Amino acid sequence: MNSMKNTFLYLFSLIAFLSVFSTSCKKSLEAEPLEQLSPDYVWDTQDSAGVNASRVLNDIYSEIPNGGNRVFSFTSTEPGSDFLDAATDDAVSSYPSATSVEQIATGTGITPFRNLESSTDIWAGSYRAIRKANIFMANIDKVPLAGTISGNRPLRSAWKAEARFLRALFYFELVKRWGGVPIVGDEVRQITDDVLLPRNSFSDCVEYIVKECDAAKDSLRYDPIDNSNFGRVTRGTAMALKARVLLYAASQLYNGGNIGQNAEQRLVAGYESEQASRWKRAADAAADIVALNVFNLQSDLVNTFIVANNNEVIFARNNGYSTAYETANGPIGFTGNATGNSRTSPTQEFVDCFTMKNGKPITDPTSGYNPNNPYVNRDPRLDSTILHEGSRWLSTTIETFEGGRNKPGGSKVQTKTSYYLRKFMGHFKNQTVYSAHPRNFVMFRLAEVYLNYAEAENEFSGPTPNVYNALYAIRKRAGISPGSGDYGIPAGLSKDAMREIIRNERRVELAFEEHRYWDIRRWKIAADLAKNPLHGLRITRSEVVGSINGTKVEVLKPFFETKMYLYPISQAERDKNKNLIQNPGW
Repeated sequence: MNSMKNTFLYLFSLIAFLSVFSTSCKKSLEAEPLEQLSPDYVWDTQDSAGVNASRVLNDIYSEIPNGGNRVFSFTSTEPGSDFLDAATDDAVSSYPSATSVEQIATGTGITPFRNLESSTDIWAGSYRAIRKANIFMANIDKVPLAGTISGNRPLRSAWKAEARFLRALFYFELVKRWGGVPIVGDEVRQITDDVLLPRNSFSDCVEYIVKECDAAKDSLRYDPIDNSNFGRVTRGTAMALKARVLLYAASQLYNGGNIGQNAEQRLVAGYESEQASRWKRAADAAADIVALNVFNLQSDLVNTFIVANNNEVIFARNNGYSTAYETANGPIGFTGNATGNSRTSPTQEFVDCFTMKNGKPITDPTSGYNPNNPYVNRDPRLDSTILHEGSRWLSTTIETFEGGRNKPGGSKVQTKTSYYLRKFMGHFKNQTVYSAHPRNFVMFRLAEVYLNYAEAENEFSGPTPNVYNALYAIRKRAGISPGSGDYGIPAGLSKDAMREIIRNERRVELAFEEHRYWDIRRWKIAADLAKNPLHGLRITRSEVVGSINGTKVEVLKPFFETKMYLYPISQAERDKNKNLIQNPGW
Protein backbone atom coordinates (compact mmCIF):
# COMPACT_ATOMS: atom_id res chain seq x y z
CA MET A 1 0.00 0.00 0.00
CA ASN A 2 2.96 2.33 0.37
CA SER A 3 3.06 2.71 -3.39
CA MET A 4 -0.40 4.24 -3.48
CA LYS A 5 -0.53 7.94 -4.10
CA ASN A 6 -3.74 8.89 -2.33
CA THR A 7 -6.41 7.77 0.04
CA PHE A 8 -8.87 6.82 -2.65
CA LEU A 9 -6.46 4.30 -4.09
CA TYR A 10 -6.11 2.92 -0.61
CA LEU A 11 -9.82 2.80 -0.02
CA PHE A 12 -10.71 1.49 -3.44
CA SER A 13 -8.13 -1.26 -3.57
CA LEU A 14 -7.76 -2.36 0.03
CA ILE A 15 -11.44 -3.22 0.49
CA ALA A 16 -10.77 -6.87 0.38
CA PHE A 17 -14.05 -8.64 0.66
CA LEU A 18 -14.30 -8.80 -3.13
CA SER A 19 -10.83 -8.04 -4.38
CA VAL A 20 -8.91 -10.94 -2.84
CA PHE A 21 -9.53 -14.08 -4.82
CA SER A 22 -9.69 -17.52 -3.32
CA THR A 23 -8.72 -20.52 -5.43
CA SER A 24 -10.23 -23.08 -3.09
CA CYS A 25 -13.65 -21.73 -2.03
CA LYS A 26 -15.96 -24.15 -0.28
CA LYS A 27 -19.77 -23.86 -0.25
CA SER A 28 -19.67 -22.81 3.38
CA LEU A 29 -19.88 -19.08 3.90
CA GLU A 30 -19.51 -19.55 7.64
CA ALA A 31 -16.13 -21.19 7.07
CA GLU A 32 -14.83 -18.51 4.71
CA PRO A 33 -14.54 -14.82 5.62
CA LEU A 34 -15.73 -12.34 3.00
CA GLU A 35 -12.24 -11.26 2.08
CA GLN A 36 -11.45 -14.83 1.01
CA LEU A 37 -14.33 -15.13 -1.47
CA SER A 38 -14.05 -14.58 -5.21
CA PRO A 39 -16.55 -12.36 -7.04
CA ASP A 40 -17.89 -15.36 -8.96
CA TYR A 41 -18.61 -17.06 -5.68
CA VAL A 42 -20.24 -14.06 -4.04
CA TRP A 43 -22.37 -13.20 -7.08
CA ASP A 44 -23.36 -16.82 -7.56
CA THR A 45 -25.56 -17.25 -10.65
CA GLN A 46 -27.17 -20.30 -9.03
CA ASP A 47 -27.88 -18.63 -5.68
CA SER A 48 -31.61 -17.85 -5.96
CA ALA A 49 -31.83 -17.28 -2.21
CA GLY A 50 -29.06 -14.69 -2.34
CA VAL A 51 -27.24 -16.24 0.61
CA ASN A 52 -23.83 -15.10 -0.55
CA ALA A 53 -24.91 -11.64 -1.65
CA SER A 54 -26.83 -11.05 1.56
CA ARG A 55 -23.61 -11.28 3.52
CA VAL A 56 -22.14 -8.48 1.44
CA LEU A 57 -25.22 -6.32 2.09
CA ASN A 58 -25.05 -7.10 5.80
CA ASP A 59 -21.39 -6.11 5.73
CA ILE A 60 -22.40 -2.66 4.45
CA TYR A 61 -24.93 -2.38 7.27
CA SER A 62 -22.17 -3.17 9.74
CA GLU A 63 -20.42 0.06 8.73
CA ILE A 64 -23.31 2.22 10.01
CA PRO A 65 -21.96 4.49 12.75
CA ASN A 66 -22.97 3.60 16.27
CA GLY A 67 -24.12 5.82 19.09
CA GLY A 68 -23.83 5.47 22.85
CA ASN A 69 -20.40 5.25 24.43
CA ARG A 70 -18.52 5.28 21.14
CA VAL A 71 -15.83 7.94 21.62
CA PHE A 72 -12.87 5.75 22.42
CA SER A 73 -9.65 6.61 24.17
CA PHE A 74 -6.53 7.56 22.27
CA THR A 75 -4.33 6.57 25.19
CA SER A 76 -3.72 3.23 26.81
CA THR A 77 -4.21 4.72 30.27
CA GLU A 78 -7.77 5.90 29.67
CA PRO A 79 -10.26 3.03 30.00
CA GLY A 80 -13.78 3.05 28.63
CA SER A 81 -15.40 5.47 26.24
CA ASP A 82 -17.81 8.39 26.20
CA PHE A 83 -20.96 9.72 24.58
CA LEU A 84 -20.34 12.29 21.88
CA ASP A 85 -22.87 14.40 23.80
CA ALA A 86 -20.27 14.74 26.56
CA ALA A 87 -18.55 17.19 24.19
CA THR A 88 -21.59 19.51 24.42
CA ASP A 89 -23.18 21.52 27.21
CA ASP A 90 -25.33 18.51 28.14
CA ALA A 91 -22.66 16.42 29.86
CA VAL A 92 -19.02 15.87 30.65
CA SER A 93 -16.98 12.72 30.91
CA SER A 94 -16.75 11.42 34.47
CA TYR A 95 -13.18 10.26 33.99
CA PRO A 96 -10.81 12.32 36.17
CA SER A 97 -8.23 13.19 33.48
CA ALA A 98 -8.70 14.67 30.03
CA THR A 99 -10.44 12.10 27.86
CA SER A 100 -10.74 12.14 24.10
CA VAL A 101 -14.23 13.60 24.28
CA GLU A 102 -13.07 16.26 26.74
CA GLN A 103 -10.31 17.19 24.32
CA ILE A 104 -12.98 17.78 21.69
CA ALA A 105 -14.99 19.88 24.15
CA THR A 106 -11.98 22.02 25.03
CA GLY A 107 -10.62 22.22 21.48
CA THR A 108 -7.34 20.53 22.29
CA GLY A 109 -8.22 17.34 20.40
CA ILE A 110 -9.31 18.90 17.10
CA THR A 111 -6.37 19.01 14.70
CA PRO A 112 -5.60 17.81 11.17
CA PHE A 113 -3.25 15.23 12.69
CA ARG A 114 -5.64 12.89 14.53
CA ASN A 115 -8.96 11.16 14.04
CA LEU A 116 -11.87 12.82 15.80
CA GLU A 117 -14.69 11.31 17.84
CA SER A 118 -13.16 7.84 18.06
CA SER A 119 -10.22 5.69 17.09
CA THR A 120 -12.02 5.00 13.81
CA ASP A 121 -11.08 7.09 10.80
CA ILE A 122 -14.55 8.34 9.85
CA TRP A 123 -13.41 9.79 6.53
CA ALA A 124 -11.76 6.57 5.34
CA GLY A 125 -14.44 4.38 6.90
CA SER A 126 -17.25 6.22 5.12
CA TYR A 127 -15.56 5.93 1.75
CA ARG A 128 -14.86 2.27 2.43
CA ALA A 129 -18.58 1.74 3.01
CA ILE A 130 -19.46 3.76 -0.09
CA ARG A 131 -17.21 1.52 -2.19
CA LYS A 132 -18.85 -1.58 -0.75
CA ALA A 133 -22.27 -0.20 -1.69
CA ASN A 134 -21.07 0.55 -5.22
CA ILE A 135 -19.74 -2.97 -5.62
CA PHE A 136 -23.00 -4.45 -4.37
CA MET A 137 -25.13 -2.32 -6.69
CA ALA A 138 -22.91 -3.12 -9.68
CA ASN A 139 -23.14 -6.88 -9.17
CA ILE A 140 -26.42 -7.85 -7.51
CA ASP A 141 -28.22 -8.17 -10.87
CA LYS A 142 -26.01 -11.18 -11.63
CA VAL A 143 -27.69 -13.09 -8.80
CA PRO A 144 -31.00 -14.80 -9.78
CA LEU A 145 -32.56 -13.59 -6.57
CA ALA A 146 -36.11 -14.84 -6.12
CA GLY A 147 -38.74 -13.43 -3.82
CA THR A 148 -40.76 -10.29 -3.36
CA ILE A 149 -41.50 -7.75 -0.66
CA SER A 150 -44.71 -5.87 0.19
CA GLY A 151 -46.59 -4.68 -2.86
CA ASN A 152 -45.30 -7.69 -4.84
CA ARG A 153 -42.10 -5.81 -5.62
CA PRO A 154 -38.84 -7.65 -6.40
CA LEU A 155 -36.57 -8.41 -3.47
CA ARG A 156 -33.55 -7.64 -5.65
CA SER A 157 -34.78 -4.08 -6.18
CA ALA A 158 -35.22 -3.68 -2.43
CA TRP A 159 -31.70 -4.88 -1.70
CA LYS A 160 -30.23 -2.58 -4.31
CA ALA A 161 -32.23 0.31 -2.88
CA GLU A 162 -30.95 -0.52 0.61
CA ALA A 163 -27.36 -0.28 -0.61
CA ARG A 164 -28.18 2.95 -2.40
CA PHE A 165 -29.65 4.47 0.74
CA LEU A 166 -26.72 3.35 2.86
CA ARG A 167 -24.34 5.00 0.42
CA ALA A 168 -26.30 8.25 0.84
CA LEU A 169 -26.18 7.88 4.62
CA PHE A 170 -22.39 7.57 4.58
CA TYR A 171 -22.14 10.69 2.45
CA PHE A 172 -24.22 12.53 5.04
CA GLU A 173 -21.85 11.36 7.77
CA LEU A 174 -19.07 13.01 5.78
CA VAL A 175 -20.93 16.20 4.88
CA LYS A 176 -22.09 17.03 8.40
CA ARG A 177 -18.47 16.90 9.54
CA TRP A 178 -16.52 18.35 6.62
CA GLY A 179 -18.99 20.10 4.31
CA GLY A 180 -18.59 19.33 0.61
CA VAL A 181 -16.65 16.13 -0.09
CA PRO A 182 -15.67 14.22 -3.25
CA ILE A 183 -18.62 12.36 -4.80
CA VAL A 184 -17.35 9.19 -6.45
CA GLY A 185 -20.59 8.27 -8.23
CA ASP A 186 -21.53 4.70 -9.17
CA GLU A 187 -18.22 3.71 -10.66
CA VAL A 188 -16.16 1.05 -8.90
CA ARG A 189 -12.77 2.57 -9.47
CA GLN A 190 -9.68 0.49 -10.09
CA ILE A 191 -6.08 1.03 -9.06
CA THR A 192 -5.25 2.37 -12.51
CA ASP A 193 -8.02 5.01 -12.43
CA ASP A 194 -7.54 8.68 -11.63
CA VAL A 195 -8.84 8.96 -8.10
CA LEU A 196 -7.34 12.30 -7.13
CA LEU A 197 -10.82 13.74 -6.86
CA PRO A 198 -11.51 17.32 -5.78
CA ARG A 199 -14.21 18.19 -3.28
CA ASN A 200 -17.70 18.73 -4.62
CA SER A 201 -19.57 21.77 -3.40
CA PHE A 202 -21.76 21.60 -0.32
CA SER A 203 -24.77 22.20 -2.56
CA ASP A 204 -23.78 19.34 -4.89
CA CYS A 205 -23.51 16.96 -1.95
CA VAL A 206 -26.88 17.93 -0.47
CA GLU A 207 -28.62 17.50 -3.82
CA TYR A 208 -26.89 14.18 -4.41
CA ILE A 209 -28.02 12.75 -1.06
CA VAL A 210 -31.57 14.00 -1.56
CA LYS A 211 -31.69 12.54 -5.08
CA GLU A 212 -30.45 9.19 -3.83
CA CYS A 213 -33.07 9.06 -1.08
CA ASP A 214 -35.82 9.88 -3.57
CA ALA A 215 -34.55 7.26 -6.01
CA ALA A 216 -34.36 4.54 -3.37
CA LYS A 217 -37.55 5.05 -1.36
CA ASP A 218 -40.16 3.45 -3.64
CA SER A 219 -38.20 0.19 -3.95
CA LEU A 220 -37.72 -0.19 -0.20
CA ARG A 221 -39.89 -2.08 2.26
CA TYR A 222 -42.93 -0.27 3.52
CA ASP A 223 -43.34 0.81 7.13
CA PRO A 224 -43.81 -0.39 9.80
CA ILE A 225 -41.40 -3.26 9.40
CA ASP A 226 -41.87 -6.68 10.99
CA ASN A 227 -39.61 -8.09 13.69
CA SER A 228 -37.80 -10.43 11.32
CA ASN A 229 -36.52 -7.45 9.31
CA PHE A 230 -35.83 -5.07 12.19
CA GLY A 231 -32.85 -2.86 11.45
CA ARG A 232 -33.38 -2.86 7.68
CA VAL A 233 -33.84 0.30 5.67
CA THR A 234 -37.43 1.19 4.75
CA ARG A 235 -39.22 3.82 2.73
CA GLY A 236 -39.59 5.92 5.88
CA THR A 237 -35.84 5.69 6.52
CA ALA A 238 -35.02 7.22 3.15
CA MET A 239 -37.59 9.97 3.71
CA ALA A 240 -36.22 10.67 7.20
CA LEU A 241 -32.64 11.07 5.95
CA LYS A 242 -33.84 13.41 3.22
CA ALA A 243 -35.72 15.53 5.77
CA ARG A 244 -32.70 15.73 8.09
CA VAL A 245 -30.28 16.60 5.29
CA LEU A 246 -32.55 19.40 4.11
CA LEU A 247 -32.96 20.69 7.67
CA TYR A 248 -29.21 20.83 8.14
CA ALA A 249 -28.74 22.49 4.76
CA ALA A 250 -31.30 25.18 5.62
CA SER A 251 -29.66 25.91 8.96
CA GLN A 252 -27.73 29.02 9.90
CA LEU A 253 -24.20 27.60 9.50
CA TYR A 254 -24.72 26.75 5.84
CA ASN A 255 -27.60 29.00 4.78
CA GLY A 256 -26.33 32.52 5.32
CA GLY A 257 -23.53 31.84 7.81
CA ASN A 258 -20.87 30.41 5.52
CA ILE A 259 -17.49 30.45 7.30
CA GLY A 260 -15.40 30.09 4.12
CA GLN A 261 -12.52 32.54 3.86
CA ASN A 262 -12.16 32.45 0.07
CA ALA A 263 -14.20 31.43 -2.96
CA GLU A 264 -13.03 27.79 -2.92
CA GLN A 265 -13.76 27.33 0.76
CA ARG A 266 -17.15 29.00 0.52
CA LEU A 267 -18.27 26.44 -2.05
CA VAL A 268 -17.55 23.52 0.26
CA ALA A 269 -18.54 25.21 3.54
CA GLY A 270 -22.13 26.04 2.63
CA TYR A 271 -24.26 28.08 0.27
CA GLU A 272 -23.11 31.33 -1.27
CA SER A 273 -26.25 33.14 -0.16
CA GLU A 274 -29.19 32.64 2.17
CA GLN A 275 -32.52 31.41 0.80
CA ALA A 276 -35.58 31.12 3.02
CA SER A 277 -37.06 28.60 0.60
CA ARG A 278 -34.60 26.00 1.92
CA TRP A 279 -36.56 25.97 5.17
CA LYS A 280 -39.77 25.37 3.24
CA ARG A 281 -38.22 22.43 1.44
CA ALA A 282 -37.12 20.93 4.77
CA ALA A 283 -40.57 21.43 6.30
CA ASP A 284 -42.26 19.75 3.35
CA ALA A 285 -39.92 16.74 3.54
CA ALA A 286 -40.72 16.23 7.23
CA ALA A 287 -44.46 16.69 6.61
CA ASP A 288 -44.32 13.94 3.98
CA ILE A 289 -43.21 11.46 6.64
CA VAL A 290 -46.02 12.40 9.01
CA ALA A 291 -48.45 12.05 6.10
CA LEU A 292 -47.53 8.38 5.73
CA ASN A 293 -49.58 7.90 8.92
CA VAL A 294 -47.74 4.72 9.87
CA PHE A 295 -45.57 5.95 12.77
CA ASN A 296 -46.77 6.73 16.29
CA LEU A 297 -45.19 8.20 19.40
CA GLN A 298 -44.76 5.60 22.13
CA SER A 299 -46.64 6.34 25.32
CA ASP A 300 -43.47 5.55 27.32
CA LEU A 301 -40.26 7.30 26.26
CA VAL A 302 -38.15 4.58 27.92
CA ASN A 303 -39.75 1.90 25.77
CA THR A 304 -38.83 3.77 22.61
CA PHE A 305 -35.26 2.59 23.13
CA ILE A 306 -35.61 -0.78 24.85
CA VAL A 307 -38.41 -2.33 22.80
CA ALA A 308 -36.80 -3.76 19.68
CA ASN A 309 -39.56 -2.96 17.25
CA ASN A 310 -42.01 -0.13 17.86
CA ASN A 311 -43.82 2.26 15.60
CA GLU A 312 -41.99 5.37 16.74
CA VAL A 313 -38.64 4.10 15.52
CA ILE A 314 -38.11 4.71 11.82
CA PHE A 315 -34.63 3.22 11.71
CA ALA A 316 -32.16 1.87 14.26
CA ARG A 317 -28.76 0.23 14.18
CA ASN A 318 -29.36 -3.26 15.50
CA ASN A 319 -26.94 -3.86 18.37
CA GLY A 320 -28.61 -6.89 19.90
CA TYR A 321 -29.36 -7.41 23.60
CA SER A 322 -27.09 -6.49 26.50
CA THR A 323 -26.68 -4.32 29.60
CA ALA A 324 -23.93 -2.24 27.97
CA TYR A 325 -25.54 1.12 28.71
CA GLU A 326 -26.07 0.22 32.36
CA THR A 327 -22.55 -1.11 32.77
CA ALA A 328 -20.90 1.89 31.14
CA ASN A 329 -23.02 4.67 32.61
CA GLY A 330 -24.87 3.31 35.62
CA PRO A 331 -24.11 4.77 39.05
CA ILE A 332 -21.45 3.32 41.30
CA GLY A 333 -22.43 2.03 44.72
CA PHE A 334 -23.80 -1.31 43.55
CA THR A 335 -22.16 -4.69 43.22
CA GLY A 336 -22.20 -7.74 41.01
CA ASN A 337 -24.35 -7.48 37.89
CA ALA A 338 -25.54 -4.03 39.01
CA THR A 339 -22.07 -2.48 38.98
CA GLY A 340 -21.88 0.68 36.89
CA ASN A 341 -18.85 2.53 35.57
CA SER A 342 -20.42 5.99 35.84
CA ARG A 343 -18.94 7.23 32.59
CA THR A 344 -21.33 10.11 31.90
CA SER A 345 -22.02 13.15 34.08
CA PRO A 346 -24.96 15.27 32.85
CA THR A 347 -24.53 18.97 33.59
CA GLN A 348 -26.60 21.31 35.70
CA GLU A 349 -27.22 23.36 32.55
CA PHE A 350 -28.86 20.34 30.97
CA VAL A 351 -30.98 19.54 34.03
CA ASP A 352 -32.13 23.16 34.21
CA CYS A 353 -33.46 23.06 30.65
CA PHE A 354 -36.27 20.68 31.67
CA THR A 355 -39.46 22.60 32.32
CA MET A 356 -41.90 22.01 35.13
CA LYS A 357 -44.69 19.52 34.53
CA ASN A 358 -46.94 22.44 33.64
CA GLY A 359 -44.60 23.19 30.72
CA LYS A 360 -43.24 26.43 32.14
CA PRO A 361 -39.46 26.94 32.38
CA ILE A 362 -38.01 26.92 35.88
CA THR A 363 -36.99 30.57 35.39
CA ASP A 364 -40.66 31.55 35.19
CA PRO A 365 -41.68 32.82 38.67
CA THR A 366 -45.16 31.34 38.13
CA SER A 367 -43.84 27.85 37.28
CA GLY A 368 -43.85 26.52 40.85
CA TYR A 369 -40.17 25.62 40.81
CA ASN A 370 -38.61 25.20 44.25
CA PRO A 371 -34.78 25.28 44.23
CA ASN A 372 -34.74 23.48 47.57
CA ASN A 373 -36.78 20.64 46.11
CA PRO A 374 -35.75 20.96 42.48
CA TYR A 375 -36.83 17.62 41.04
CA VAL A 376 -40.47 17.59 42.09
CA ASN A 377 -43.18 18.27 39.50
CA ARG A 378 -40.69 18.53 36.65
CA ASP A 379 -41.13 17.46 33.05
CA PRO A 380 -41.37 13.63 33.36
CA ARG A 381 -38.62 13.29 30.77
CA LEU A 382 -36.17 14.42 33.44
CA ASP A 383 -36.64 11.16 35.33
CA SER A 384 -36.53 9.19 32.07
CA THR A 385 -33.17 10.76 31.20
CA ILE A 386 -31.33 11.52 34.47
CA LEU A 387 -30.67 9.81 37.79
CA HIS A 388 -30.39 12.45 40.52
CA GLU A 389 -30.33 12.73 44.28
CA GLY A 390 -33.45 10.93 45.50
CA SER A 391 -34.14 8.94 42.31
CA ARG A 392 -35.30 5.39 42.81
CA TRP A 393 -32.99 2.89 41.15
CA LEU A 394 -32.31 -0.81 41.74
CA SER A 395 -34.78 -0.88 44.64
CA THR A 396 -33.01 1.87 46.55
CA THR A 397 -32.66 5.64 46.64
CA ILE A 398 -29.81 7.30 44.75
CA GLU A 399 -27.48 9.28 47.02
CA THR A 400 -25.34 11.84 45.20
CA PHE A 401 -24.64 14.05 48.17
CA GLU A 402 -20.97 14.28 49.13
CA GLY A 403 -20.01 10.98 50.73
CA GLY A 404 -23.28 9.33 49.70
CA ARG A 405 -23.54 5.80 48.44
CA ASN A 406 -23.35 6.87 44.81
CA LYS A 407 -20.85 9.70 45.27
CA PRO A 408 -18.45 8.50 47.94
CA GLY A 409 -15.44 10.53 46.78
CA GLY A 410 -11.97 9.11 46.45
CA SER A 411 -10.27 7.98 43.26
CA LYS A 412 -13.05 5.78 41.87
CA VAL A 413 -14.70 7.13 38.72
CA GLN A 414 -18.05 8.64 39.69
CA THR A 415 -20.30 11.52 38.78
CA LYS A 416 -18.66 14.94 38.66
CA THR A 417 -21.98 16.76 38.71
CA SER A 418 -24.23 14.77 41.12
CA TYR A 419 -26.12 13.41 38.09
CA TYR A 420 -25.99 10.10 36.24
CA LEU A 421 -27.34 9.20 32.82
CA ARG A 422 -30.50 7.10 32.92
CA LYS A 423 -31.63 7.25 29.27
CA PHE A 424 -31.46 4.06 27.16
CA MET A 425 -31.51 1.87 30.29
CA GLY A 426 -34.24 -0.60 31.14
CA HIS A 427 -36.97 -0.43 33.76
CA PHE A 428 -34.76 -1.04 36.78
CA LYS A 429 -36.33 1.11 39.48
CA ASN A 430 -37.60 -1.86 41.41
CA GLN A 431 -35.12 -4.52 40.33
CA THR A 432 -31.93 -5.50 42.10
CA VAL A 433 -29.93 -6.61 39.04
CA TYR A 434 -29.65 -5.53 35.43
CA SER A 435 -31.05 -7.77 32.71
CA ALA A 436 -30.32 -7.68 28.99
CA HIS A 437 -32.58 -5.67 26.71
CA PRO A 438 -32.26 -4.24 23.17
CA ARG A 439 -29.57 -1.56 23.03
CA ASN A 440 -30.19 -0.46 19.49
CA PHE A 441 -28.97 2.96 18.41
CA VAL A 442 -32.09 4.76 17.21
CA MET A 443 -31.03 6.93 14.28
CA PHE A 444 -34.43 8.21 13.13
CA ARG A 445 -37.71 8.36 15.04
CA LEU A 446 -41.01 10.16 14.73
CA ALA A 447 -40.35 12.62 17.56
CA GLU A 448 -37.37 14.01 15.64
CA VAL A 449 -39.53 14.34 12.52
CA TYR A 450 -42.06 16.45 14.45
CA LEU A 451 -39.27 18.63 15.77
CA ASN A 452 -37.63 18.93 12.35
CA TYR A 453 -40.95 20.03 10.92
CA ALA A 454 -41.63 22.53 13.72
CA GLU A 455 -38.18 24.12 13.32
CA ALA A 456 -38.28 24.39 9.54
CA GLU A 457 -41.89 25.60 9.42
CA ASN A 458 -41.23 28.22 12.10
CA GLU A 459 -38.16 29.51 10.30
CA PHE A 460 -40.09 29.82 7.04
CA SER A 461 -43.57 30.89 8.14
CA GLY A 462 -43.30 31.75 11.82
CA PRO A 463 -45.20 29.99 14.63
CA THR A 464 -48.19 28.72 12.65
CA PRO A 465 -50.81 26.43 14.25
CA ASN A 466 -49.00 23.48 12.70
CA VAL A 467 -45.84 24.42 14.59
CA TYR A 468 -47.77 24.54 17.86
CA ASN A 469 -49.48 21.22 17.11
CA ALA A 470 -46.18 19.46 16.46
CA LEU A 471 -44.88 20.61 19.84
CA TYR A 472 -48.16 19.71 21.55
CA ALA A 473 -47.79 16.13 20.28
CA ILE A 474 -44.28 15.86 21.75
CA ARG A 475 -45.23 17.38 25.10
CA LYS A 476 -48.42 15.33 25.40
CA ARG A 477 -46.44 12.10 25.06
CA ALA A 478 -43.87 13.44 27.51
CA GLY A 479 -46.54 13.82 30.20
CA ILE A 480 -46.63 17.61 30.33
CA SER A 481 -49.95 18.79 31.79
CA PRO A 482 -52.23 20.05 29.01
CA GLY A 483 -53.48 23.04 31.00
CA SER A 484 -55.94 24.81 28.75
CA GLY A 485 -54.64 22.77 25.81
CA ASP A 486 -51.40 24.66 25.27
CA TYR A 487 -49.06 22.33 27.23
CA GLY A 488 -47.30 25.34 28.70
CA ILE A 489 -46.47 27.00 25.37
CA PRO A 490 -47.73 30.61 25.35
CA ALA A 491 -49.95 31.74 22.50
CA GLY A 492 -48.88 34.47 20.15
CA LEU A 493 -45.15 33.83 20.27
CA SER A 494 -42.79 35.58 17.90
CA LYS A 495 -40.63 33.53 15.54
CA ASP A 496 -37.58 34.16 17.75
CA ALA A 497 -39.38 33.11 20.94
CA MET A 498 -40.74 29.98 19.29
CA ARG A 499 -37.27 29.17 17.97
CA GLU A 500 -35.94 29.05 21.53
CA ILE A 501 -38.75 26.74 22.65
CA ILE A 502 -38.18 24.40 19.69
CA ARG A 503 -34.44 24.28 20.32
CA ASN A 504 -34.96 23.52 24.00
CA GLU A 505 -37.52 20.85 23.13
CA ARG A 506 -34.99 19.18 20.84
CA ARG A 507 -32.41 19.30 23.62
CA VAL A 508 -34.73 17.59 26.09
CA GLU A 509 -36.45 15.10 23.79
CA LEU A 510 -33.44 14.01 21.73
CA ALA A 511 -30.83 14.11 24.50
CA PHE A 512 -27.83 11.81 24.08
CA GLU A 513 -29.03 10.64 20.66
CA GLU A 514 -26.18 12.54 18.94
CA HIS A 515 -28.30 15.53 17.94
CA ARG A 516 -27.13 18.25 20.32
CA TYR A 517 -23.51 18.02 19.11
CA TRP A 518 -24.55 18.74 15.52
CA ASP A 519 -27.44 21.07 16.39
CA ILE A 520 -25.28 23.65 18.15
CA ARG A 521 -22.98 23.64 15.13
CA ARG A 522 -25.61 23.95 12.41
CA TRP A 523 -27.35 26.69 14.45
CA LYS A 524 -23.94 28.38 14.71
CA ILE A 525 -24.27 28.90 18.47
CA ALA A 526 -21.45 26.63 19.69
CA ALA A 527 -19.00 29.51 20.00
CA ASP A 528 -21.39 31.53 22.17
CA LEU A 529 -22.21 28.56 24.39
CA ALA A 530 -18.51 27.87 24.95
CA LYS A 531 -18.09 31.27 26.58
CA ASN A 532 -19.78 29.89 29.70
CA PRO A 533 -18.35 27.18 31.96
CA LEU A 534 -20.34 24.03 32.64
CA HIS A 535 -21.52 23.18 36.13
CA GLY A 536 -22.58 20.40 38.41
CA LEU A 537 -24.13 20.42 41.85
CA ARG A 538 -22.26 19.78 45.09
CA ILE A 539 -24.85 18.47 47.53
CA THR A 540 -24.48 18.23 51.28
CA ARG A 541 -26.69 15.79 53.11
CA SER A 542 -29.97 17.24 54.34
CA GLU A 543 -32.00 16.02 57.28
CA VAL A 544 -35.15 17.32 55.60
CA VAL A 545 -36.67 14.70 53.32
CA GLY A 546 -36.86 15.99 49.76
CA SER A 547 -34.76 19.05 50.46
CA ILE A 548 -31.54 19.55 48.48
CA ASN A 549 -28.66 21.55 49.90
CA GLY A 550 -26.82 22.15 46.65
CA THR A 551 -24.15 24.55 45.43
CA LYS A 552 -23.26 24.95 41.77
CA VAL A 553 -19.66 24.07 41.01
CA GLU A 554 -17.73 24.49 37.77
CA VAL A 555 -16.74 21.19 36.16
CA LEU A 556 -15.46 22.20 32.71
CA LYS A 557 -14.53 25.28 30.73
CA PRO A 558 -15.22 24.48 27.07
CA PHE A 559 -13.51 26.14 24.15
CA PHE A 560 -14.76 26.73 20.63
CA GLU A 561 -13.69 28.95 17.76
CA THR A 562 -15.18 29.57 14.34
CA LYS A 563 -12.98 27.16 12.41
CA MET A 564 -14.26 24.29 14.59
CA TYR A 565 -17.72 24.43 12.98
CA LEU A 566 -16.23 22.14 10.33
CA TYR A 567 -13.70 19.39 10.95
CA PRO A 568 -10.24 19.70 9.44
CA ILE A 569 -9.44 17.26 6.68
CA SER A 570 -6.58 15.18 7.98
CA GLN A 571 -3.14 16.12 6.77
CA ALA A 572 -2.52 12.51 5.78
CA GLU A 573 -5.46 12.66 3.36
CA ARG A 574 -4.28 15.93 1.86
CA ASP A 575 -0.75 14.60 1.47
CA LYS A 576 -2.17 11.79 -0.64
CA ASN A 577 -4.60 13.94 -2.60
CA LYS A 578 -3.44 17.48 -3.35
CA ASN A 579 -6.87 18.30 -4.79
CA LEU A 580 -8.47 18.27 -1.33
CA ILE A 581 -8.62 21.89 -0.22
CA GLN A 582 -8.56 22.37 3.56
CA ASN A 583 -11.50 23.70 5.54
CA PRO A 584 -11.47 27.34 6.72
CA GLY A 585 -9.02 28.17 9.48
CA TRP A 586 -7.16 24.87 9.45
